[in-house]
Formats: sequence, C-alpha cells, structure tokens
Amino acid sequence: MSRILYSGTRNASSWAFRAWLALKEAHIDFEERIVDIRVPQRFDNLARIQAFSPPGAVPVLVEGDHVIYDSLAIMEYANDLSGGRLLPLDPAVRATARSLLAWQHAGLSGLCARLSFESAFYPDRRAITANEQAESERVATTWESTLELCGGPYLVGQLSLADLAFVPTVIRLLAHAPDLRAYPLSVEWASRLLSRPAVEEWMQQARELPPVYLDGYR
Repeated sequence: MSRILYSGTRNASSWAFRAWLALKEAHIDFEERIVDIRVPQRFDNLARIQAFSPPGAVPVLVEGDHVIYDSLAIMEYANDLSGGRLLPLDPAVRATARSLLAWQHAGLSGLCARLSFESAFYPDRRAITANEQAESERVATTWESTLELCGGPYLVGQLSLADLAFVPTVIRLLAHAPDLRAYPLSVEWASRLLSRPAVEEWMQQARELPPVYLDGYR
C-alpha cells in the first residue's frame, strides 16, 4: 500500500513541517510530494489538492484509499503506526501532551500573529514589540512549568507529539530573539529540539530557498 505525504514549501509550511516531523520521528516510511504554496502558483496547486482533500491545503497524507487531511490527525496517525511511541503511556501525562497539542493547533490563542513562520527566514528581521515579548513569555512560562512537572528532557518526559508541534513556534520566536533568560529549562529544551536530525534536515532545505515575504511584517 502506498503512503504519500503532500507537504509544502519548506520555509512557508509550518503545518506540513509538524506532520512531516511526526512521521520521521515515528520512523514511518512515506513518499513526500512537495507542493509549492507560494503565490501565484499556490492557487492552482492547492486547487489540485482539493480534488481529493476537502480543505484544499497541505499537509495531506494519502494511504491507499484513505485521505488524512489535517496535521494533527496525521501526527496522531503517525503515533498509532509507531505503536504509541510519541505519546506517554500514563493517562494524565498523555492528557497533558494532548492539551499542549490542542493549544498549538488552535493557534496558541493568537500568539504573535504577525511573526509568521516565513519571517524566521528573512535576512533582516525586525525587533519584537512589547506585546510580542509578553506573548513569548506567556508560552515560555507554560513550557517551563511543564518541563519542571515532568522532569524533561522533553515537555512530557521523552520526545512526544507535543514537542514536535511546537518546533515551528520555537523557530519563529527564537529567530526574533525574545528575552527568555528567566526560562532556562525552556531554552535548553528548545536547543535540544532544534538539534534533532529531522529538524535540522528540514531547516537546511528551508534556508536554501528564497524568502517568502508576507504583507504586514513591519
């Protein structure tokens, strides 16, 4: 049975990044087809995706006759295929991981909406605003308390979907250098996460692409 992940432009597709990471870290074999989601070709390319996936977006995982068209669903599926290696066994700790996943999937309550994933690759990045610093501290406070509770080295102990879901957020926040000196566990966790081979593989390819400039970044 074939298993195909329709992914997106490396420096512009944070949702595909999460799904791709989950499959990689679960050691799941798959074929990847990268869809160029840059304007103007974005519209025609995603229209072709909509022919078999209702949202007309990436990521999409096609396995035989089954179409899985949401990044969180793909991440959960990767965990299932791996025998559950990317979620904790303890029900309470697993619920903590899923709470973090849900918060990230819902947009982190609008965290730094103008700090897009694309902006992490801009050669000249602006300074963050006071509000963006406060929002960065809010999410770092959650990371810090979760790491303290579960003891590390990752958010709920061993590497989980919760960590992988936050990778693009970590990248775009750290690219704008918020002051996180009050959150040493989070800084160490972020460094550990970004040094994982799968993350480095995606990021190396992303850095080789021309930046994708979006309106509103100023």
